[in-house]
Amino acid sequence: MDRNEIFERLNGVFRDVFDDSSITVGEDTTAADIDGWDSLMHITLISAVEDEFGVSFNMRDVVKMKNVGDMADLIENEA
Repeated sequence: MDRNEIFERLNGVFRDVFDDSSITVGEDTTAADIDGWDSLMHITLISAVEDEFGVSFNMRDVVKMKNVGDMADLIENEA
């Protein structure tokens, strides 16, 4: 799976989780860029991403994520 496909699928997950069809995430997107992305929504988002990609993030990796690019890196490494 290439990086463009990862981001296409991530955009779908983000749109579903945040119920906002206008969301488009990129490498540098952070929680500050998306309305409603708080700690509770972060847990929901991580779970949805894990389900979408068939991966399981460990807590250490989740805590280290600084942006959506870091999330895509983890997905690439797991896939």
